[in-house]
Amino acid sequence: MKHCIYALLLTGAGTLATSCDSYLEEELISGVSAATYYPTVSGFEDAVKATYSFMKPFYGVERGFTMTIFGTDTYTNGADGSYKGINAYDGRLNGADNFIQDTWSDLYRGINQANAVINRSADLEGMTEEEKTARLAEVRFLRGLYYFDLVRFYGDVHLSLEETQGVEIEANRTPQSEIYKQAIIPDLEFAINNLPAVQDDYGRATKPAAEFLLAKVLMTRAYTGFSESGDAARAESLMTSVIENYDFELLDDFADLWDINNEQNSEVIFTVQNSKSQVDEGIDGNGHRGHLYFLMEYDNLPGMTRDITNGRPWKRFRPTDYTLNLWDRSVDTRYDKSFKHVWYANNESTIPTWSAEEAAAGYGTEGQPKFGLGDTAVYIPGPQMNDEWPQSRQARTPYLVYTDDEYTERKFPSLNKWIDPTRPNRQHTQGQRDFILMRLADAYLIRAEARLMQGDTEGAAEDINVIRVRSAAEGMEEDIKIDASQVNLDFLLDERARELVGEGHRWFDLTRTGTLIERVRRYNPEGGPNIESHHILRPIPQDQIDRTLGGYPQNPGYNV
Repeated sequence: MKHCIYALLLTGAGTLATSCDSYLEEELISGVSAATYYPTVSGFEDAVKATYSFMKPFYGVERGFTMTIFGTDTYTNGADGSYKGINAYDGRLNGADNFIQDTWSDLYRGINQANAVINRSADLEGMTEEEKTARLAEVRFLRGLYYFDLVRFYGDVHLSLEETQGVEIEANRTPQSEIYKQAIIPDLEFAINNLPAVQDDYGRATKPAAEFLLAKVLMTRAYTGFSESGDAARAESLMTSVIENYDFELLDDFADLWDINNEQNSEVIFTVQNSKSQVDEGIDGNGHRGHLYFLMEYDNLPGMTRDITNGRPWKRFRPTDYTLNLWDRSVDTRYDKSFKHVWYANNESTIPTWSAEEAAAGYGTEGQPKFGLGDTAVYIPGPQMNDEWPQSRQARTPYLVYTDDEYTERKFPSLNKWIDPTRPNRQHTQGQRDFILMRLADAYLIRAEARLMQGDTEGAAEDINVIRVRSAAEGMEEDIKIDASQVNLDFLLDERARELVGEGHRWFDLTRTGTLIERVRRYNPEGGPNIESHHILRPIPQDQIDRTLGGYPQNPGYNV
């Protein structure tokens, strides 16, 4: 669904949305009534596609990364950005925070869009029941995802499976356990039973995507006080289906996952779609913006200026020391294929020259450029190589070298997964990458977690080794393997960080497994001193509290 109908305005449901389909030209459809348009085949199809659009303001943009990566053990704050309270767990993290409010609002808008499609489908004519059921399965998959995100962030929330029309000032607070039972799990079971294994339009929900999501739902519930027997076993079975019953395969080279020309590859199960033409032209104001947030400030360094290839460095997220020491680089290639090491000179006017003192020390010729265009200007050797670069070696090296004792909120190892060299200019913020929500490596790791929960450490080790062997340095395939005695929850969380760092899973991983508080205290220097037990949930948005008749209960620990 790479090309989009933009701004489908549904006056009856009050929804402004972007929707995508590979066979539709971009056009503006406005002023239509849900009551008359939805019961037509074209209106129903457009309404289904519009339900996908509510993923886009969250997944792949600053809000989503901030809500899922910040305030964890893997990332702390860089120099810039206005939402540092989400990382620091201080008074800035409250119900008035825009990201907290907008996430709640968009998820409920998506749910209401889904409810509208489901409820109004009863009057649809001109489509077979089989076709209609398949489309409803997509919508219920999305509603299940939206409710799952809501309970993971906010806990007990308002539950409605009916379309809201007009202004509503009453709201319930339904226990998470009931939302799982009444909404999330039934929706995903319906999706599994009625979705095809493959869709004609790439990007639509599929049966394996629904199986994947339900497995993660069940594993999340498995850690709670309202878990049901068999949650982990069923999650294992569902992920086994994803792994074995379809055509998904791990790519041979981990680096190929981040090749922007290789997005629709065999490892991808479900993505949030972005269209290059729409993000380039500004029609889609979201796009994938990960290329902005994980980069250090390289563009004011000697021999460098900002360009498209190296990205626009907004320096929002800085890896923690814990993150940078996760990989054994002698056997594991994932650090080297996830982080940037070298910046090549692209600005002749700021190339430095050798000083008289440096020339006297024998490092170079006084007044001569230290390097030329295209040569190395900046180098970050990274973990396990810092000791090879003492100050004496750095002094005689023509280019700038940063070791771990020199990292700051502006200078740090930069995640390279989201670089987008296809942007039309160096300032353009929207990128064309799809946001990978589900991929096969995560399926193996969730199955390993389910097996571990059932005491099957042998099976868990087998799944983890599939991932580790794929990332092994040449000739190290046996050395990188682990055995069953090494498998525990801490190791599994470390492995998830090694494989999925920066991909938007971490806050969910730590809250799911009940390890957020302990790990943030241990590894996040900004968040550790302030985090408390109530931070496993986000605050209820203040505007929800204010607009609800009689008020709406705030989550414990937060002030109203």
